[in-house]
Amino acid sequence: MAPWPEVEKPETNNYIGDSSKQNQNMAGKEGENHKGNVASLGNKGEIQPAFSTIALIDETRPEEEDPWALPELQDTGVKWSELDRKGKIIRVLYGIGKFIMLLGLLYMFVCSLDVLSSAFQLVGGKAAGDIFQDDSVLSNPVAGLVIGVLVTVMVQSSSTSSSIVVSMVSSTLLTVRSAIPIIMGANIGTSVTNTIVALMQAGDRNEFRRAFAGATIHDFFNWLAVFALLPIEVISGYLYHLTNVIVESFHLESGEDAPELLKVITDPFTKLIIELDKSVINAIATNDESAKNKSLVKIWCVTETNVTLQNVTIPPSENCTSPDLCWTEGNLTWTLKNVTETDYISKCQHLFANSDLPDLGIGLILLALSLLVLCSCLIMIVKLLNSVLKGQVASVIKKTINTDFPFPFTWLAGYLAMLAGAGMTFVVQSSSVFTSAITPLVGIGVISIERSYPLTLGANIGTTTTAILAALASPGSTLKYSLQIALCHFFFNISGILLFYPLPFTRLPIRMSKTLGNITAKYRWFAIFYLLVCFFLLPLFVFGLSLAGWPVLLGVCLPLSALFIAVIVINIMQSKRPHSLPEKLQNWDFLPIWLHSLEPWDNIIMSSLAFCGKHCCGFCKCCKVNAEQEGAKDKQLKTMEVYENTIAMADEERGGRRAPSVACVEKTGTNNTAL
Repeated sequence: MAPWPEVEKPETNNYIGDSSKQNQNMAGKEGENHKGNVASLGNKGEIQPAFSTIALIDETRPEEEDPWALPELQDTGVKWSELDRKGKIIRVLYGIGKFIMLLGLLYMFVCSLDVLSSAFQLVGGKAAGDIFQDDSVLSNPVAGLVIGVLVTVMVQSSSTSSSIVVSMVSSTLLTVRSAIPIIMGANIGTSVTNTIVALMQAGDRNEFRRAFAGATIHDFFNWLAVFALLPIEVISGYLYHLTNVIVESFHLESGEDAPELLKVITDPFTKLIIELDKSVINAIATNDESAKNKSLVKIWCVTETNVTLQNVTIPPSENCTSPDLCWTEGNLTWTLKNVTETDYISKCQHLFANSDLPDLGIGLILLALSLLVLCSCLIMIVKLLNSVLKGQVASVIKKTINTDFPFPFTWLAGYLAMLAGAGMTFVVQSSSVFTSAITPLVGIGVISIERSYPLTLGANIGTTTTAILAALASPGSTLKYSLQIALCHFFFNISGILLFYPLPFTRLPIRMSKTLGNITAKYRWFAIFYLLVCFFLLPLFVFGLSLAGWPVLLGVCLPLSALFIAVIVINIMQSKRPHSLPEKLQNWDFLPIWLHSLEPWDNIIMSSLAFCGKHCCGFCKCCKVNAEQEGAKDKQLKTMEVYENTIAMADEERGGRRAPSVACVEKTGTNNTAL
């Protein structure tokens, strides 16, 4: 079993042979009589090249376009110079209106991401807090890694999971060295948001190819960085020692609150929908039993805490702090104690402040609504960008973002893009928001995959600088630990960039994301499969093994890892140096077809969807209409190709009825890469 199936090559024309073979056939059949040819044509049911003009037309066809080439966004409207004064005024007003609409959609898009994060915390926040309670599991670095992934996916916020870790470290429930793998896992989990956003562009095959590759380039960088740096950290502890030296060398004092640039704009709207008490998750993680019965939904927004010295009764057996503060009246023993009372002054104004629904019900409602708004905003943003980015505007943006500097300074453009990504992420204070915003731009072809890679790496750096500023504003009790953990996150990303960016051949995430983009463009269901496996099933599987202990974890994971690496090496050798392999390993045909091709799985899934659609929601009618439209286009194209020879066209249509079975056999035979 192998990770990647082969991307299907363009189908060869079933009716056209090689031109040299055509000449040989013509020369060999010169002496035969015409009746024999007609009989042969009728028996075989296919066009003989000697009698068809299709081959001549096919020779003049242009080569297939590169799917990764950026499309030309051409201006189909009237030129500016051809407009009169009224037309120019109308166009300017339209442009201003589109710009305002784009800002509004971006605002709703960011707000929907915020509400989506709150919904995930309501659905899985308490479970995330429970996961952190098992100290024996957290001491295992592999378990800590997958816990970081799972918790960040469940709460949809790496800053929330990081704050939980800081709370546990400051309360001595977790050491800093044990917290580092969890921070690495949080770095992986935060990339799930833009991968979900990429699914919204599945309508257009090429847009989806580029958008999904642009989103998963973040995933691949994070996974590769973890695979390379986690063993080094476990063996040497270089992140811990480096950050410890930095923290100890400064005299740190608690500061003011960190700046919240984007929150100032979005909070007034999102707080009308939902407000959460995130301290409940931290309390559950730090083994506070009373927090398990509390709701995450904040009811009272304005409270006042008063500490008063009051007379209270205590059991007679309890020792008094001072005999002067204790006295006895009858059977009761009294003492003076500081009593904390909370006065509830003002209720919150969000939609669920007076709701009796449980956290799970509110979370599911918000999850559905936020996903609906997210999808709608993304679709409208893509449509609006396609209408705005035309002609000169598109060319200027493409040249600004994608163009490299002249030869001696070619390398500098990527690092400037990295700085731009870090700066924009610092402004919006969320790598998820920034990478989710550039994903549709990659899909429509404004930003290339090669340029989105340094922008994404810059986003990783930008989100860690925000965490460092937030750590500097922490209370004195947690200042040291929060700053050290934020610095660990920062230097982990710097180390990953040094490994997988400076030299072009080390930029493996670009090639891996393009490969995955090609697969998901052909089999779109594979994108959901990838999302479930990488962010849910695989972390859960490893977490389950880690609960059984180190022997079980190593006994299962080491053979699977060795098999995975062996398959990758064989795949590379099959494409680069197949003759160096044994004859049987030069392709994967010796395996069952379902192990080296996605075609059987695709047939099963498509059949299931068609069956479900036919009996549930009329989906098959839509598919039937689409299939008929595609068939009409193909028929029209064939008619245009062979219009000079109507007999050949009729024979081609007769032969075309049998073509699918032949094509299927050929496709099965040439799929030579293991799944």
